[in-house]
Amino acid sequence: MPSTPQALQTLPPATAQALRGLGENLAIARVRRRESQRTWAKRLGISVPTLIRMERGDPGVSVGIYATALWLIGRVASLPGIADPAVDKGALESEVRGAVRRRAVRSAASVEARLARAAQPKKEAKS
Repeated sequence: MPSTPQALQTLPPATAQALRGLGENLAIARVRRRESQRTWAKRLGISVPTLIRMERGDPGVSVGIYATALWLIGRVASLPGIADPAVDKGALESEVRGAVRRRAVRSAASVEARLARAAQPKKEAKS
C-alpha cells in the first residue's frame, strides 16, 4: 500500500475542518435528493468506499471527485471563485508592502519645505 503523502500528514487544522464541512454538505445534498450511496457513487464514477471517504472530508480524495460532486448538485460554477485573484487578500497585502518599500522616501525637512511653499501666496502674473 502506498504511503500517505507528507502534505496530507501535515494538513492545517482549518483545512481539515473545511474539507470535513464540504464532505458533510455533499452528504446532506445526496440525502436530500434521496439517493443512495451506491447510486451517487455510480453517478460520480467512484466506489462506495471512496464516496464514504469524500463525505467524511478525506483529503486523499481527488479534487476532481469533489468537483464532480459539486457539478452533480449544480454548484461547480462557484469553484473558480475560490481562488479568484480579485479577492486574494494575501497577494494584495504583499503588493502594498512592495509598493511601500519602493516609494521614494522624503526627509521631514523636504516635506516641511514643500508644505511651506504651498502655503505661500502665489504672485500674479503681470499683463
